[in-house]
Amino acid sequence: MILRQFLHANPIGISYLFGCGGKATAAVVDPVGAVEPYLRAAGEAGMRITYVIDTHLHADHLSSGRALAEVARAEYVLSDKAEVGYPCRAVSDGDVLPLGNVAATIWHTPGHTPEHISLLVADRTRADGPWFVLTGHTLMVGDLGRTELAVSAEEGARALFQSTRRLLTLPDHVEVLPGAFAGSVCGRRLSGKPWSTIGFERRHNAALQIDDEEAFVAYMLAETPPPPPEAARIRAANAAFADVMAGG
Repeated sequence: MILRQFLHANPIGISYLFGCGGKATAAVVDPVGAVEPYLRAAGEAGMRITYVIDTHLHADHLSSGRALAEVARAEYVLSDKAEVGYPCRAVSDGDVLPLGNVAATIWHTPGHTPEHISLLVADRTRADGPWFVLTGHTLMVGDLGRTELAVSAEEGARALFQSTRRLLTLPDHVEVLPGAFAGSVCGRRLSGKPWSTIGFERRHNAALQIDDEEAFVAYMLAETPPPPPEAARIRAANAAFADVMAGG
């Protein structure tokens, strides 16, 4: 297993490269900014990028996923729930993306956005079960993703309640690799530590302590931070339903 984490400061977010060194094949998740760092990291590990995956249509930055996929001659992957104006590989809940001895299983985990996915990643040379889960903005360290960027805040919160209950069925040892850390506009109480485990979040993430759906919705609707500037336009640009914006 090869895993590389890319921490971004403007906007605050996290991208990943992971895959099978033995079979020289990799995936990149939620790329931001220039494509060269991902190409360089893959090259240094002796891997070819096979898939470029966005966990959701972002509202805080322009994705570089399609650009990276084009340069790397990789498949660009989104949830089949995503409404976009371009061709991509649309994945459904339960689909598996093969990467040599590594496999990424798709879970549909809506709430932050309706099309959001998480990826359960296993290294089959070590175990059949997942080693880590890439959770995007569904489950982050110390908090969950805001819920009003694509639907009503309440509708998103109800979907997020179900998604987090599903993630909590994973064993405690499974590592949580989120899409953001402290300072991101997509959460409220995010830790500066950019990874965790299911077990630690189960015990110490306040939102995951709430078992009642109505109480969970009330919690998620309280203290909602201001939305990212031009969030709707950025999300539309990532779906190719608006002119591409500069920056981000």
